[in-house]
Amino acid sequence: VQLQASGGGLVQAGGSLRLSCAASGRTHIGYHMGWFRQAPRKEREFVAAITWSGGATLYADSVKGRFTISRDGAKNTVYLQMNSLKSEDTAVYYCAAGIRWGGYSDSLFDYWGQGTLVTVSS
Repeated sequence: VQLQASGGGLVQAGGSLRLSCAASGRTHIGYHMGWFRQAPRKEREFVAAITWSGGATLYADSVKGRFTISRDGAKNTVYLQMNSLKSEDTAVYYCAAGIRWGGYSDSLFDYWGQGTLVTVSS
């Protein structure tokens, strides 16, 4: 499966952005989807994930209450709505797909998009 992330950009602190990740290829398989991010000089970290059905979600503590992950099965697209953005949210955001569910590890995901840069100015 191929993943194409988009929607990044420059936003002021307190603002909002919505990231999109369009999947193509073997999308008939029920992939769980996730978002990760990597800030400069830091390791990649989990942000949010959603099951293939959309029935369950997981969030990192740092984004709970501010970010919302959702998916549109008809469009094979997953979204990350980011509100109340902070400077510490600045990172390259990656979407990922996998068939295993149950944690925050990037090892659960088999396919990765190219990343989209989010910059939050304070």
